[in-house]
Amino acid sequence: MSSMLVLGGTSWLGGLVARHGLESGLSVTCLARGASGSVPVGATLVPADRSAPGAYGPVSDRSWDVVVDVSWQPGFVRSALAALAGRARAWVYVSSVSAYADGLAPGSDESAPLFPALAGDAAGPEDYGPAKVGCEEAVLSAFPSALVARAGLLAGHGDRSDRFGYWPARLSHEGPVLVPPREQPLQVLDADDLASWLVSAGLSGSSGTVNAVGPAMTVGDAIDACAAASGTHPLWHEASEEWLLVHGVNPWMGPDSLPLWLPADDHGGMAVSDAAARALGLTTRPLADTAAAALGWEREQGLDRPRRAGLGRAREAELLAQL
Repeated sequence: MSSMLVLGGTSWLGGLVARHGLESGLSVTCLARGASGSVPVGATLVPADRSAPGAYGPVSDRSWDVVVDVSWQPGFVRSALAALAGRARAWVYVSSVSAYADGLAPGSDESAPLFPALAGDAAGPEDYGPAKVGCEEAVLSAFPSALVARAGLLAGHGDRSDRFGYWPARLSHEGPVLVPPREQPLQVLDADDLASWLVSAGLSGSSGTVNAVGPAMTVGDAIDACAAASGTHPLWHEASEEWLLVHGVNPWMGPDSLPLWLPADDHGGMAVSDAAARALGLTTRPLADTAAAALGWEREQGLDRPRRAGLGRAREAELLAQL
């Protein structure tokens, strides 16, 4: 039986990778602290703190058909490679389109300029892009035939970020809705599609650096799909970028934000070429299915719970009145 080691496996994407590995008939081991949750039934959890010396000892005494790493801490990635690269037939690293430098042009492929790599081992949230570049460089230096997948915006069941999920939850309520410019470009990839592909591509020995992103669409397409999944008929109130900024609305995520909206000079990160990943077999499900899965997750968690991203109902009502 082929074996897969997931460095993680108790959170969202890592857990999905482990589940798809099991469904593909693999023996799946997850090395993780276990603080984010449990591993899928059938997988083996090896509790370990990757910042501790000897963290990989329990999994470095055997060979692995594929190792999948999702970390954005360069120190974790380097230590994993030092301990395990010689024991793996294939290596898959999940990077991010955030590795691209500011000013990315729409339609860019994998040759576009990147941020300078973070030099150190530990990164804070403000270092996310450079940290991912540092991780990529470490992976390709130690394992030149690795597959590096620069993931874009992920959505679907299990998403804890509240970025995409804000919309199906919000649109479950009828009435006027504040929305950002609907024609803004957007790419959304169902996390299940990414996880399934990471497993199959890793097992097949795929290599190279590719943009693992969803098909080209607009913010309007995404929120329309969320409204359809919710079965509501909202009254859209579209605000311009300038108006939102003047009125203190934050882009993308975080408190007092309008998720999925990005200022115009950041649109390139939501419109990169997916041709290389498609050539390696990445396929995507209909957006309607992703919206429905995201809505199911939101209902499980509570539609009106406190959120990490989005506008509260009172704040939105205040903004709508001003608009």
